[in-house]
Amino acid sequence: MENFKIIIVEDVPLELKGTEGIVRNDIPEAEIIGTADNEAAYWKLIKQQLPDLVLLDLGLGGSTTVGVEICRQTKELYPSVRVLIFTGEIINEKLWVDVLDAGADGIILKSGEMLTRSDVNSVMEGKRMVFNQPILQKIVERFKQAVSSHISSQEAYVDFEIDEYDERFLRHLALGYTKEQITNLRGMPFGVKALEKRQNELIRKLFPKGNGDMAINATRLVVRAIELRIIDIDNLVSDED
Repeated sequence: MENFKIIIVEDVPLELKGTEGIVRNDIPEAEIIGTADNEAAYWKLIKQQLPDLVLLDLGLGGSTTVGVEICRQTKELYPSVRVLIFTGEIINEKLWVDVLDAGADGIILKSGEMLTRSDVNSVMEGKRMVFNQPILQKIVERFKQAVSSHISSQEAYVDFEIDEYDERFLRHLALGYTKEQITNLRGMPFGVKALEKRQNELIRKLFPKGNGDMAINATRLVVRAIELRIIDIDNLVSDED
């Protein structure tokens, strides 16, 4: 592995010291050419000397969006610079997606095994999506959940004789669409009266034993569809998006 230059962006002095120690002791190919504890200091630094790699913490100044924007702009202005996220942001999974969309080459969580020479070298060799164990564990868990949900959904389609239009109708009801709005969706061949008839048929299918003395409205129907995995509450996306 050839020598390369690093800028470390970290606003917690103790964590910065720890990261510098890891780089100097465990990654002999790396030369730290500067550190920054805020956005302004980072841009000043990178304009003075271009690094090969930016080791970026996301939570600068208590704001997670700053780190994402630093990553995005770095990739736009300096496409050859690699950005490896080294962060303690454990809970916010959406943030991981945002920073990957912004062009990050990988994410290393501080909560797991610390930054390793192997992780850094993988990024420097041009590999994308470099993750350490806690991130990979989350990805595998999400994948298993998605597969399980998809299987349950397909089984429900068969068991309750659900077709494409039923799924679209229920999904858009869950998103807050009125029947009038659903009739205007691309490729939806039904008018309001036909949708009302379809809703009654779905109630019959999903509540074969009724609902006691309680009336079954659209909201209760949607809740039942979610319970049966006919629609996935984590993936409610409009056909218009």
